[in-house]
Amino acid sequence: MIETVVFPVAGLGTRFLPATKAIPKEMLPVVDKPLIQYAVEEAVAAGARRMVFVTGRTKNAIADHFDMAYELETELEQRGKHELLELAQKTVPEGVECLYVRQRQALGLGHAVLCARSLVAGDAFGLILPDDLIDNGDDPVLSQLARHHAETGASVISVEEVPREKTRSYGVVDVESFSGRSGRIRGMVEKPEPEDAPSNLAIVGRYVLSSRLFGLLENTAPDHRGEIQITDAIAELLNEQVVDAYQFEGRHYDCGSKLGFLQATVDLGRKHSELGADFSAWLENL
Repeated sequence: MIETVVFPVAGLGTRFLPATKAIPKEMLPVVDKPLIQYAVEEAVAAGARRMVFVTGRTKNAIADHFDMAYELETELEQRGKHELLELAQKTVPEGVECLYVRQRQALGLGHAVLCARSLVAGDAFGLILPDDLIDNGDDPVLSQLARHHAETGASVISVEEVPREKTRSYGVVDVESFSGRSGRIRGMVEKPEPEDAPSNLAIVGRYVLSSRLFGLLENTAPDHRGEIQITDAIAELLNEQVVDAYQFEGRHYDCGSKLGFLQATVDLGRKHSELGADFSAWLENL
């Protein structure tokens, strides 16, 4: 079981301006839950009980969301709105701890993960990038990765096939032949040009990683933009430990893009237990 999951949520979300001028991108709702809520629910489903949020100074709304809202809960209780009260209270299940640390400078994903080092417990930890919303309700992707880690002891990274012309937007892995859904990683490249990409297997924002990664991140040189890339540290980890790629089951939405966000909203809206049928009928009549 993975005890701790890290959520890097310090980015400014500039692609969603002006919506994100005062609201964290991770708090934008897909149907009726913010992106970060989907990510935390996935972590809880994988057995994690310690949630570590790497935030920035504009991200207080995330901590507020996972805190007790005394005034709201009291009002709902007095009005007898018990179903809504339960929804408000279960944003964080009983026994789950939320911890926060700030990334003071935007120095890349690797630096954000390194900021969480003192709060991570155990020999391995989970990492979820909330922009990557993956719909597979019965078996969330982090659960798939955690099982693979438990069975093999390997660090494991989720991947999916992308059109080769899009490799410049992703970290891309070089993998030995697959056995089932997993394959041993030989190397990885951050945002390669299509002609330089070792494969069309792109990293999607779910990881289970050895805590050894923190020591490697400390010594990872910044790239040409001054950012510390987690792929560079994982490439170093390959020299010491086994790291596997895992082709997950589930539908991936890149909610860091407006198109992906809209696609997630439509698809999850159609599946919604209360609204799905009416929403689908409305769409069909457009």
